[in-house]
Amino acid sequence: MKNQYTRRNVLKNMAGGAAVLTSAMLLPEPLRAAELKEIKLKGKIKHSVCKWTFNDMPLEELCKAAKGLGLSSIELLGPDDWPTLKKHGLTCAMAWGAEKGLTDGFNEPKYHDELVARYEAMIPKVAAAGLDNLICFSGNRNGMSDEQGMQNCAKGLKRLMPTAEKHKVTLSMELLNSKIDHKDYMCDHTKWGVELAKMIDSDRFKLLYDIYHMQIMEGDVIRTIKEYHPYISHYHTAGVPGRHEIDNTQELYYPAIMRAIADTGFKGYVGQEFIPVSKNPLASLRESIVICDV
Repeated sequence: MKNQYTRRNVLKNMAGGAAVLTSAMLLPEPLRAAELKEIKLKGKIKHSVCKWTFNDMPLEELCKAAKGLGLSSIELLGPDDWPTLKKHGLTCAMAWGAEKGLTDGFNEPKYHDELVARYEAMIPKVAAAGLDNLICFSGNRNGMSDEQGMQNCAKGLKRLMPTAEKHKVTLSMELLNSKIDHKDYMCDHTKWGVELAKMIDSDRFKLLYDIYHMQIMEGDVIRTIKEYHPYISHYHTAGVPGRHEIDNTQELYYPAIMRAIADTGFKGYVGQEFIPVSKNPLASLRESIVICDV
């Protein structure tokens, strides 16, 4: 199913207001009857949720719900929203606000000066807020070879590593699929991202491994996580196909994936990034936490 509610659309409309998500197309709703009461978490996985997939819900309301469900983070938010999270005892496990967007990234040298200036300004703000992950993107290929794009990304990002290292903020480049949601995006395979990380050679550059996107592009999720976990700072979830709930309507078995993540000794966050189609999105969120809390 083609998903029109992509993060690309949200990024394009950040200045114009929140995106509106609908539930016009409903999937079956197994296990949706659970009450929205706090979950007794096992502690092996630190849970987060991405705000953009709940953009029809005011942040204050989502904060209260997240806190009640035992989450400790709402992510993909910028500086204007961090005080609201702090008020509710929440953090932002993956900050944003320095990027130009998904398509115009570090693989294009003509954007380097602007991107470096934006990230140089944002990194200290992230650190001052007590946060330690800031998202970044490769950009689209636009006819460029992957090898040249990798060299360009490394050149631009290396300029930021002294500031990132000084403030102990990790720049996390997201792995996205270029097959369905983000046509032509360059950082679309784990191996490419890992080779870029090796070129940059800093603990303050890592990958945001999006399970949904990488299932579409390469599969082999658990083995990939086990092999490349030292290069991964953060994980995102969603159901395949469709990017909806991670329940039994989709093909991935998230309990096994979460156990693999926990077994690597991962101490970061797993962010729920599914687009709910249930009549009760918070019940879907609760279910996803239960599924992932191994």
